[in-house]
Amino acid sequence: MPKQPAFPGLRQSMKKKQTRREKFLAEMDAVVPWLRLLTLIAPHYSKVGPKGGRPPMPLETMLRIYFLQNWYALSDPMAEEMLYNSDAMRQFVGIELGDDRIPDETTILNFRHLLETHQLTEKLFVEVNTHLADQGITLRSGTLVDATIIDAPSSTKNEAKARDPEMSSTKKGNDWYFGMKAHVGVDAQSGIVHSLETTTAKTHDSQVWDDLPHGKETSVWAGKGYISATRETAFSGVGKFWGVMRKAPRGSGLHPINEDINRIIAKVRARVEHPFRVIKRQFGYIKTRYRGLAKNRAQLFTLFALDNLFLVRRKLMA
Repeated sequence: MPKQPAFPGLRQSMKKKQTRREKFLAEMDAVVPWLRLLTLIAPHYSKVGPKGGRPPMPLETMLRIYFLQNWYALSDPMAEEMLYNSDAMRQFVGIELGDDRIPDETTILNFRHLLETHQLTEKLFVEVNTHLADQGITLRSGTLVDATIIDAPSSTKNEAKARDPEMSSTKKGNDWYFGMKAHVGVDAQSGIVHSLETTTAKTHDSQVWDDLPHGKETSVWAGKGYISATRETAFSGVGKFWGVMRKAPRGSGLHPINEDINRIIAKVRARVEHPFRVIKRQFGYIKTRYRGLAKNRAQLFTLFALDNLFLVRRKLMA
């Protein structure tokens, strides 16, 4: 004879061990500046359904679901599915199975489109960084500049029977990649991303340099792809350091002094990989989810906003 199922809330309260998912969601719940972000989105969020009838889902519920999608690389249908399957996710969103409505995939999609249409993800990114500054996590003296390739599906086995026309191919080392690039400016001390630009993959990293420093740096750090005598001259001055990797002249080796300088630069630059590691390994963002640069750009602003909160969550919770 099957056992009588326990009430969901009672079953949750009787658990003796906190899962890794529950721990992660509890930490992020504690560090996300919910009120600031909800206040930002509220003017654009309708208080009635598009055709009247029952009211839309609460704004905070939808924002929490949207963040779950970014933390766990969930499509709109899978986000709905996981809300039925995962106690931890329902608890984070504030939904009790059997008592509350669970938004369907169309409702989830419409909320994402709302954020894209009003360019709210870029504003969320700025608001999160403003919140971090208010908490004492401010920009210091140096900026790390780098870019990462985000792969896009190269298959033509889709409804359009074509690859995404806004993506392109680029060669890195001996390998070819198809997709887009995320270019970032990262604070050398805290590791938070303070600026972000996106391009198609074939755009050379150095072409978006001017969009990445915040302008008050005393040092900049970057790889050999950003070498520019003009920029180096413009940045020079008392107390400033041009931390771009030195490159050997054509046909000769690198001078030993420049080799030592490169080793120092490499140690500092290593920190720029941390935000990339978080979105790709921790959040599972290894391929573009949507067609076109605009939708993927919007998601990247959200990912890096959540990335910043994740990287400094220990300081925020201390």
